[in-house]
Amino acid sequence: MTIGKTGFRVSRRRFLAGTAVTAAAGIGGFPAILKAQPRTIKVGILHPVTGPLAPSGQQCRLGAKLAIDTINANGGIASMGGAKLEPIYADAQSKPDVGAAEVEKLNEAGAAAIVGPFASGIALATTQAAAKHGIPHIVDVGVVDQVVTRGLTNTFRFGPGLSKIVDTAIENLVALNNQAGKPAKTVMIVHEESAFGAGMAKTLNEKLPAMGFEVLETIPHANPTRDFNNIALKIKGRNPDLLIPSNYYNEFVLLARTLRQQKIRPKAIYAVLGGAASQYRFVQEFPDAAEYIMDCNHWFDPRNPVALELKKKVEAEKAFFSYEVFLNHECVRLLADALERAASADRGALTQALAASGWGNHFMPYGPTRFVNGQNVGAAPVNTQVLGKDIKVIFPKDFANAKPVFPAPKA
Repeated sequence: MTIGKTGFRVSRRRFLAGTAVTAAAGIGGFPAILKAQPRTIKVGILHPVTGPLAPSGQQCRLGAKLAIDTINANGGIASMGGAKLEPIYADAQSKPDVGAAEVEKLNEAGAAAIVGPFASGIALATTQAAAKHGIPHIVDVGVVDQVVTRGLTNTFRFGPGLSKIVDTAIENLVALNNQAGKPAKTVMIVHEESAFGAGMAKTLNEKLPAMGFEVLETIPHANPTRDFNNIALKIKGRNPDLLIPSNYYNEFVLLARTLRQQKIRPKAIYAVLGGAASQYRFVQEFPDAAEYIMDCNHWFDPRNPVALELKKKVEAEKAFFSYEVFLNHECVRLLADALERAASADRGALTQALAASGWGNHFMPYGPTRFVNGQNVGAAPVNTQVLGKDIKVIFPKDFANAKPVFPAPKA
């Protein structure tokens, strides 16, 4: 209650109503200066922007930022009166426990949702932490299957998971080898030792022998690793037809450069989620080491004009159009679509909207988004190959813009 100048008691509701009318009409002939402003929707953008995974984490953040800027510039969330997305940037520091602690901070800050956190090991921690508070968590990369097999109803992975990627990679490898007359029979696997690399190696060891490939050796390495000379000597000694590396950017680049320096040339370097194999930065900085490397990885539809326009924008900012960038860009757009349909930033309503998503206005080589137990079952990887200092899609045919070169030339 508020006391008026006349001494009469005026209810707070009548007082606020009166001031609202006065503000709308203007006072003493002056125009109204108070206007309703659209509120903001807080979104947690959580990635490892420091530590060994920082190069990827910074790319992830760039992709999310570009999407948020575009959405806000185009009027925000229309169903919520033009509400703008307000990013809250958080740093997992390349550590799962820090990622989980950052989720707690994002919860306290009132984040309606979280996008991130790139690495599988971090995703296992952040999705679990977000579940405690019912925060919808859109996973950008984080491929290990356990991210979406623990019954966390708040978790939504937009890209394909490990099993889907490995199955596609092996299917395409068999097709590639058959087309060339089956020159490849033996394989060595080199992987980083976290949940991502170890899970990949385990799955490959289980599935490759049934497809006619002999796994000669599987070599784990620490992350980070600064010297691959001993591993390269092992590869040279075993002389596999195929080398399958699964590691993050810095280690992938160093391994590829070491192999070239020691003149180790298998019939193919066939990466599965190679940290640099589908990266324009690697191709630009080390074109000789990158040439002919194949990868089964996340990629965009190379025919989509929206993707190509975003690629130009990213490159204009002196950055590289990597899968970290475009996956996070599209994850934010997925969130915006859910916000539009929910017409609410309530976490429960947003979780329901994401679960019912049928979003098809993306530029990935997927169909409309459909989540089953948190996994977008329409998501799929593609196979790329570095050819002529560029990255080309070689599988599937519907998205291919080049034919594979296999086996790779010796010189």
